[in-house]
Amino acid sequence: MTSNCSTSREPGDIFATTHWTVVLAAGKSSSPDAQRALEELCHTYWFPLYAYVRRRGHGREDAEDLTQTFFTKLLDKNSFAGLDGEKGKFRAWLLAALKHFLANERDKARAQKRGGGEAHLSLDWETADSKFQVADDKGSNPEKNFDREWALALLARVIQRLQKECEAEGRARLFEQLKNFLTAGKGDSAYAEIAGALGMEEGAVRVAVHRLRKRYRQLLRDEITNTLSDAAMVDEEMRALFGAFG
Repeated sequence: MTSNCSTSREPGDIFATTHWTVVLAAGKSSSPDAQRALEELCHTYWFPLYAYVRRRGHGREDAEDLTQTFFTKLLDKNSFAGLDGEKGKFRAWLLAALKHFLANERDKARAQKRGGGEAHLSLDWETADSKFQVADDKGSNPEKNFDREWALALLARVIQRLQKECEAEGRARLFEQLKNFLTAGKGDSAYAEIAGALGMEEGAVRVAVHRLRKRYRQLLRDEITNTLSDAAMVDEEMRALFGAFG
């Protein structure tokens, strides 16, 4: 039984290393590729923005309205002129754009949802409030919380990509058994237990965990690169994001 998940990219993930680069490179042109790349990024990282709006004193429905309106206006634009990427980081650029939007919206009445009733992103509003209640850390810095939730969204995306790779190779059960080794420390007894459950040698389980962790680290760096204009900034961005957990 082989124990390695594929290193191939998931089907259709054509912007796997160029999401933010594609948007920035679009410049003043109306680029479908840039529009799609921006939409994919926004869909992955919408919750940290919603939570930021909540922490700025807006209630649930108001925050949903503001967040959706922000994305509607952002994605409706046919031009990406003037994007400088906030030093090349999509995370920093998006938060700066949201702050600017909130300042402009502060004195506007919101009698109804804007954007012509059309939602450009299908967002999970059903669980957004409960997720926020669990994540809320009253009294802490909203910007630091934003970075922490951004990191959590990024890690969730990495786990999802890794899971899809394993499922595509018929390794779904293997992934389910080993995924906790990616985010939590496990003792030696866990290897033996999983080996018994999977009908594998304990040594094979250790090899499988090693390979899964290696692929996880590769995907983590890849996903962070998606949000940067320069791959050389990955280590800096990683330190900034995971420093928010401290």
